Amino acid sequence: MFWDRAAAVYDLFVNVINRKTHQNLKKIVADQIDGEDNVLECACGTGMLSAVMAAKCRKLTATDFSAKMLEKAEKNCSSFSNITFEKADITALDYPDNTFDKVVAGNVIHLLDNPLKALSELNRVCREGGTLIIPTYMNRDQKGKESGFASAVGKAGADFKRQFTVDSYRQFFLDNGYPDVSITIAEGRIPCAVAIMKKAV
Repeated sequence: MFWDRAAAVYDLFVNVINRKTHQNLKKIVADQIDGEDNVLECACGTGMLSAVMAAKCRKLTATDFSAKMLEKAEKNCSSFSNITFEKADITALDYPDNTFDKVVAGNVIHLLDNPLKALSELNRVCREGGTLIIPTYMNRDQKGKESGFASAVGKAGADFKRQFTVDSYRQFFLDNGYPDVSITIAEGRIPCAVAIMKKAV
């Protein structure tokens, strides 16, 4: 699997190649997390956001579909005692309804064959009144041109299923029952749009 192979070098992308974006992204996400929150993170990768959230929340369940990414995340976050790492499929989560105060899925929606199924699952496990936080890299500019990043990573095997502009990303959530969605941009070499919205009922 591509993401198992990518795990060994992914931190280079996180900490060097796209460092500015990720520094901004971490602040945006951290500002959404409170001290009593029970948080679910899907597609945790190597733990970039996991560490930021664990430093603020009561409990974090960090999941990924890639076993190698989870191994790396657990190593990177070894100083935290409030994180549980679990292998999980974002489109079929093994958690009860209304479990988590905040549900985070970073940079994964554009990779999925069925993003609506994933969105439904994220919404299901979020408690009533809870918050969904869904950052995604902007792999097209506002004119619709594919970024060099999207092209290169796609050729390497990441296989992007969707390519969003900021406007089309906002519209994705508006079209699927989230009229209160707000989009905050983490600026940098490869910018990231962070969608924040309340659980849909």
